[in-house]
Amino acid sequence: MDFRGIIIEESLEDKRILKNLNIFRTQVEKVTSEHNTPWLKKWTLHSIDVKEDRAMETAERIAMAIDSKHQNSWYVDYRNSEYHFIIFKKKIFVVDLSKKEEYNDVKKYAFKLGILEEQLDFE
Repeated sequence: MDFRGIIIEESLEDKRILKNLNIFRTQVEKVTSEHNTPWLKKWTLHSIDVKEDRAMETAERIAMAIDSKHQNSWYVDYRNSEYHFIIFKKKIFVVDLSKKEEYNDVKKYAFKLGILEEQLDFE
């Protein structure tokens, strides 16, 4: 079963990865103070489909492409009905959705990076 998610273009240091993703919708949104990204005035949200057989490979490529300068602010995620990939700079979590407690490790890691709880709305 394929995965769906969103990737914020401005979260990427290497935007070439976008050429290899199946983007089915793009929206540009104004950034507010609530987003905790004061270096940005807007961001570009790409809704993506990821083939099941390429989910890990895609996650590995995204993990390397995330912005190093602001890596403590970003993650990318995509899910299907069974698994949820949550991708940080050089770190990938795959949560089995039948085991919600697996999100605890993701949150601990994100908090260590300084990502605010309100930005961790993936459950």
